[in-house]
Amino acid sequence: MGESRGGGCCPPMDLMRSETMQLVQLIVPMESAHLTVSYLGDLGLVQFKDLNSEKSPFQRTYAAQIKRCGEMARKIRFFKDQMSKAEVLPKELLEKESDIDLDDVEVKLGELEAELVEINANNDKLQRSYNELMEYKLVLQKAGEFFSSAHRSATAQQREIESEDSQQAGDDLLESPLLQEEKSVDSSKQVKLGFLTGLVPREKSMVFERILFRATRGNIFIRQTVIEEPVIDPSSGEKAEKNVFIVFYSGERAKSKILKICEAFGANRYPFSEDLGKQAQMITEVSGRLSELKTTIDAGLGHRNVLLQTIGDKFELWNLKVRKEKAIYHTLNMLSLDVTKKCLVAEGWSPVFASNEIQDALQRAAVDSNSQVGSIFQVLRTKESPPTYFRTNKFTSAIQEIVDAYGVAKYQEANPGVFTIVTFPFLFAVMFGDWGHGICILLATMYLILREKKLASQKLGDIMEMAFGGRYVILMMSLFSIYTGLIYNEFFSIPYPLFAPSAYDCRDASCSEATTIGLIKVRDTYPFGLDPVWHGTRSELPFLNSLKMKMSILLGVSQMNLGIIMSYFNARFFKSSVNIWFQFIPQMIFLNSLFGYLSVLIIIKWCTGSQADLYHVMIYMFLSPTDELGENQLFPHQKTVQLVLLFLALVSVPCMLLPKPFILKKQHEARHQGQSYAPLDETDESLHVETTGGSHGHEEFEFSEIFVHQLIHTIEFVLGAVSNTASYLRLWALSLAHSELSSVFYEKVLLLAWGYNNVFILIIGILVFIFATVGVLLVMETLSAFLHALRLHWVEFQNKFYEGDGYKFAPFTFIFTANEDE
Repeated sequence: MGESRGGGCCPPMDLMRSETMQLVQLIVPMESAHLTVSYLGDLGLVQFKDLNSEKSPFQRTYAAQIKRCGEMARKIRFFKDQMSKAEVLPKELLEKESDIDLDDVEVKLGELEAELVEINANNDKLQRSYNELMEYKLVLQKAGEFFSSAHRSATAQQREIESEDSQQAGDDLLESPLLQEEKSVDSSKQVKLGFLTGLVPREKSMVFERILFRATRGNIFIRQTVIEEPVIDPSSGEKAEKNVFIVFYSGERAKSKILKICEAFGANRYPFSEDLGKQAQMITEVSGRLSELKTTIDAGLGHRNVLLQTIGDKFELWNLKVRKEKAIYHTLNMLSLDVTKKCLVAEGWSPVFASNEIQDALQRAAVDSNSQVGSIFQVLRTKESPPTYFRTNKFTSAIQEIVDAYGVAKYQEANPGVFTIVTFPFLFAVMFGDWGHGICILLATMYLILREKKLASQKLGDIMEMAFGGRYVILMMSLFSIYTGLIYNEFFSIPYPLFAPSAYDCRDASCSEATTIGLIKVRDTYPFGLDPVWHGTRSELPFLNSLKMKMSILLGVSQMNLGIIMSYFNARFFKSSVNIWFQFIPQMIFLNSLFGYLSVLIIIKWCTGSQADLYHVMIYMFLSPTDELGENQLFPHQKTVQLVLLFLALVSVPCMLLPKPFILKKQHEARHQGQSYAPLDETDESLHVETTGGSHGHEEFEFSEIFVHQLIHTIEFVLGAVSNTASYLRLWALSLAHSELSSVFYEKVLLLAWGYNNVFILIIGILVFIFATVGVLLVMETLSAFLHALRLHWVEFQNKFYEGDGYKFAPFTFIFTANEDE
């Protein structure tokens, strides 16, 4: 797989080049087509092409079967919803059980759905009656309390009137008959009032009362009582806060208005008797009926739960079967019928290594379906661009997803993922570099890795799902962060010497960088990483700025050179000598004549301890290339070398721009000379594939378009060489920001709280320090460094060689069928 068409220019690596693909044609008898597609789905190594793209879904051969599977899928979703409401968990499909017949599944699903729908309907009716009786009971209780209270107050008032009458009886003997006559006359003119009782939603109660008053012009008397506990509304089946109301009115016209208003406000009305004896009897009857309904509802729910448990035992098996069958028929609809209508013809992409496995699956399908004719497997020739397929594992898949997010590799193009596995976490660590924070991330990642089997079967949140999917990338990031933290000698950005302190004092700015990074022994150097004696000195920040800025340039130039070198391997693999001579070589010369030379100067300065100003050297290399360097000279004949490099950089620009368009034009003219009378291909199959595979060989050559494209590419590279190198300075900036933020939290929060000698303040300081460390440094800084490392790989590294205009290999498979939603 790692060997190339160009003579093995790249090392044999699984991820360096995508798998070699082939376009295959399968001719399958109708009687074995279903089983053949099923076996190929289990294999998961064939990406079928849609040969019926001009037909609508309803015109295809297996439209009826797909509609049938869709109906069964609807029933399964109904069962899933019912089990979710009843909190019944489906039984996990631990082993691959014996295959079941789809017809049996369809019959069983239909029977269970009908039974469950009937149980639900009966339960809904009973529950509605139960809720109505509960409301009726509340009305009887609250309205009965009102009538009882009114009856007691009326009785007391009547007694007071009678006592007053008895006292005045002796004084008014003559007038008494006349008064009695008046009273009798007045009582005959009294009008009997009617009343309505019920419940109204509490949020509508004030509006309800106001509308009643206005509609009847104030000729009503209404009383409302609050129900403390929410009640279940019979209509909606949801809990609601309600008030019991009683409305007294006079006349049928007022009653009609009140009834309409009650209906508009969703107020449930219930009959009520003002006779206290009948009220007690009605409460007893309602309580008895409630008890009976409760028993019946509980029995129905028990039967429903038993039925749902039965469904749950086979739910996953049925779900998997229906989805699998639906996927098979969708795939069969992509196949075309031959003229005899006895065979189906399929075309698709598959890896070359899978040829034997595919043929074995075809043979097994023919035998198991008792087909008298076997399937035919043949490879077609085509000029179509094949899909890109990388075989990854759980360690490399996340890195490959990061690369694919930028763009899927062109077929057998060099894959940046091979290098990204190491360079991505390393550049992240250069910016994050703190081995204390690295250990914190490592512990969190180890939790995800050690429990990956359990977490893989659970449904996680979006953020947790992303962290779990990239757990091995985060593991590498944490390990590299620990390494760079040791290099920086920073533990939560606190000076932490791993070895004995250095024997010299570098607290002023006189010491050179070479004395502290351990590259060469100018004097007694610190044995590993950065000398912690710099921490806390006045010259710490200038020194670290200078060191990390130069280190960023070295890393950036190295990675950009790697990208250009990969463009050479691509050109050699695709046998493009034009790209080697007029793209790779000029780009290498231009980049290294400027920034490669700068990198060499940085290393020489570190090794020699020189005080030369590299800014001055690089600026006047362009402005005054013939001037003497003086004290900024780092090696003999430096001026001559700079003149040669400057000349090479200037010459490389037209070499990138001019030759390639003219050479491509000449190649195009030579390739198409005399093709007006080109012979036909040898076989019908190859002719068919040629016509469907596009007309790449017969495209018109637009010289102006090619020239403009090359001009844009040249300008982009020349300007990008400067901007991309400057972009790598983000390594220095983020590393410095992380270090300084850590120091601020440590000194201004933790040490400040410690200095008060107060336990309460110390506890608060520790809590603030922990939350700041976790929230800012372990979450926000991690995300920031991740995004910046992503940008450096996508833009600065991959644009040197990676086209990313391919498309993924998407084989027909059943692997994810059980977990995907409809």
